[in-house]
Amino acid sequence: MDRAQVETGQRLYAAHCASCHGKNLEGDPDWQSRLPNGRLPAPPHDDTGHTWHHADALLFSIIKDGLVPPIVPEGFETDMPAFGDKFDDKEIWSVLAFIKSTWSEEVQSYQKLMTENAARRDRRAD
Repeated sequence: MDRAQVETGQRLYAAHCASCHGKNLEGDPDWQSRLPNGRLPAPPHDDTGHTWHHADALLFSIIKDGLVPPIVPEGFETDMPAFGDKFDDKEIWSVLAFIKSTWSEEVQSYQKLMTENAARRDRRAD
C-alpha cells in the first residue's frame, strides 16, 4: 500500500468518520441491532465488521453517494451521509486504503478476492 495514501486516508477518517465509526474503526456497540428510530448504528470497519465483505467499487460508491438504491431498498433510512461533496475520488480511495491497511492479511486477501470477483461479474454483464 502507498504509505502517503494511507496517511491521507487516516487523517480524513479521523476528521470525518471516526465520530460515528470509532477512532479505532470499532463502530457503535450493538451495531447490528436497530435503534428506536429504526436505523442501524454505525458498523465497525475493522476485522469484526462486514466492510471487508464488499468489493472496492461498492465501498467507494457508499462513501461517495451514501446508502442509496440500488445498494439499499427504496425508503431505507440511514445516518450515513454521502461524502462526494467533501472528498474527491482520490481522497475516497485514501480513506479506503487506510481502512484496509488495518485489516489482517487474511481479511485483506478475502476482500481482494471479493473485488476481483465483482469486477469479473461486471465485465460479463457488459
